[in-house]
Amino acid sequence: MSKLSRRDFIKSSMIAGATMAVAAPFSKVRGANDDIRIAVVGTGGQGGGHCQQWNRLEGVRLVAMCDADRSQAESAKKRRNLPDVKFYQDVRELLDDKSIDAISSATPNHWHSLVTILACQAEKDVYIEKPVSHEIWEGRKMVEAARRYNRIVQTGTQKRSSLAHKEAFEWIQAGNIGAIKWVRGLCYKNRGPGSNGIVNATNGPNPLPESIDYNLWCGPAEMKPLRREKLHYNWHWVWNTGCGDIGNQGVHEMDLARWALGDSAKALAPAVFSFGGRFGVFDAGQTPNSLISFYDYKPAPLIFEVRGLPPKKGARGIDTFPGTGINVGIIVQCEDGYWAANDEGGFIWNNDGTRTDKRFSGGGGSNHYQNFIDAVRSRKVEDLNADIEKGHISSALCHMGNISYRIGRQKSNEEIKETIKNNSDMMDSYERMMANLQANEIDFAQEPMTIGPMLTMDPKAEKFTGECSEWANIYVKRNYREPFVVPDTV
Repeated sequence: MSKLSRRDFIKSSMIAGATMAVAAPFSKVRGANDDIRIAVVGTGGQGGGHCQQWNRLEGVRLVAMCDADRSQAESAKKRRNLPDVKFYQDVRELLDDKSIDAISSATPNHWHSLVTILACQAEKDVYIEKPVSHEIWEGRKMVEAARRYNRIVQTGTQKRSSLAHKEAFEWIQAGNIGAIKWVRGLCYKNRGPGSNGIVNATNGPNPLPESIDYNLWCGPAEMKPLRREKLHYNWHWVWNTGCGDIGNQGVHEMDLARWALGDSAKALAPAVFSFGGRFGVFDAGQTPNSLISFYDYKPAPLIFEVRGLPPKKGARGIDTFPGTGINVGIIVQCEDGYWAANDEGGFIWNNDGTRTDKRFSGGGGSNHYQNFIDAVRSRKVEDLNADIEKGHISSALCHMGNISYRIGRQKSNEEIKETIKNNSDMMDSYERMMANLQANEIDFAQEPMTIGPMLTMDPKAEKFTGECSEWANIYVKRNYREPFVVPDTV
């Protein structure tokens, strides 16, 4: 399709009589005494945290909130003591507000790309939550919009602002413990029975609260009747709006794992395959709660592990990676040792499992919001710790892993072992996953595992090629719902 202007977008919407206002240019370097006026889009749990963060920073004024669900914004205003903050229900009207310089968005995943592109067209800078996209193609459109309109667009992968990780990766990449053999990203979080990973289905469509404009909430996604008990948060576990835990919590660790690999992982991986399933919950969710994805970077691969069940059936807590105590983080295995790190950093370990005194600490990335503000003032993309292109590549890797799984087939455990028997790294992941599933008494006759094909990727074109590519590329770009369409030309 041709370029979609914001004027055309508003004309095609339900809002009659809405007019376009050209946003005031914000391309000059701002003085230290000029307040940056920011609006939060999406005010649920994560968005409420955004409100808190912006209120803490000097020279920043939170001036507006936007949410398709009015009650969420009202709750956030009350919790954060923000009675005078302006409210918008439709983000398109907010973007017409010339008094707003930048937005930070914590909407569900399916809105991330479009809201970023529209904000860039409105000459507003953007702090966008992870994953930055819902599909691979639309992430690249976000990068194009940021560059075309000279906007500062920060990805919400705050560990990019962690000193521990930066120093560790520089030290490791310098060869201090030999060449990297592999990097594993870990997302072990409880998504089993009784957790917030469960999607309880209903027999018929549920009535929606009067506080929500469901058309706006669905936006680019298919507008399906609500057939689950909970609208908010559980959108993570259905494909129409979410990306599963690999794209929820996991994108943070995917980003770190890619960062650890350095130059070899600056673009999409040349090949990927995944296996796993949604085990032990028997709910209406669609995304896997146990997933292993292999990214064939050279000379060292990236392996990602999602685990959502407890150590055994009926237990509390979650497993950790052997010998590290880590359930959410990364392992960087080198020839002469490895680094095992969580949010705050971690120790270097010998290959025999003994811990050294070498430690990298000071993680967390608490200054990630300030980094965005500093770049907004300087107008220098290179000042950002997590520019949109970094966020796009890491998010797209999550989508690649999901796509292999989604076009996969259910196979017996023996068939899966036969398929991966020549890949020792994946066999290791498989055997540990199987131990966890067996401890949770999974009946594989009722819940067989799914294994996807090895998909080859053209990293430059960001499309799949070769065997099964016709099916895989269906999931690279979604069918958007008018008028909420991510345009071909931004």
